[in-house]
Amino acid sequence: MTADTQGRVRRRPALTRHEVLTTALRLIDADGVEALSMRRIGKALDRDPMRLYRFASGKEELLDGVVELVLAELRIPAAGASWEEVLRHTAHSFRDIALTHPHVVPLLVTRPLATPLALRPLGTLRPLERLLELFIDAGFDARGALHAYRLYLGFLQGHVLNELQERVHDPDETDDLLRLGLHRLPAREFPRIRSLAAELAAYDGLEELEEGLDVVIGGLRRQLDSRT
Repeated sequence: MTADTQGRVRRRPALTRHEVLTTALRLIDADGVEALSMRRIGKALDRDPMRLYRFASGKEELLDGVVELVLAELRIPAAGASWEEVLRHTAHSFRDIALTHPHVVPLLVTRPLATPLALRPLGTLRPLERLLELFIDAGFDARGALHAYRLYLGFLQGHVLNELQERVHDPDETDDLLRLGLHRLPAREFPRIRSLAAELAAYDGLEELEEGLDVVIGGLRRQLDSRT
């Protein structure tokens, strides 16, 4: 056998879980979760779809892996900053992830509901562990730290879901009512929403995030101060 022939028959590198998950994420980013299937991933990787079941028993486990992959992008600052600053930096990182992977946001919110805490991929639990440690180091007791985490995460999830639904209907339209498509709403049934056209059109997700963080962090600080 010639060297040229040997090169042609040389096996491709073994498929890895990371390759499968990054391909799945790329497909979700492009077409949404509903369009994802083992067959599509196999086609994108030019591999037999049956080989993918070595890395995930089915679509549900695959989605858990995608959530784990995306949460690995979350940046929680190391020790050195105040707990309030860590929460702000982490919130901005979470928002960046949401804007980069908008189709994944529903998974970030709903996948934990499908799996008991101890059975979730370890990567999805690391932000919880680090933030619990942050709150406890700041002076919260264990129960208070868990409450603080739930309040904080609930705010972040709600914010990014709201920001992603603030979509412009017609970007080229100059009239706010038409630009947002609010002219489709019956005026007698939805007078309040229609009257807020200018406010809705001026929505600034980053500014709203900061305002919400002021409220959340302020409330947590008051709780902490009341314990001392």
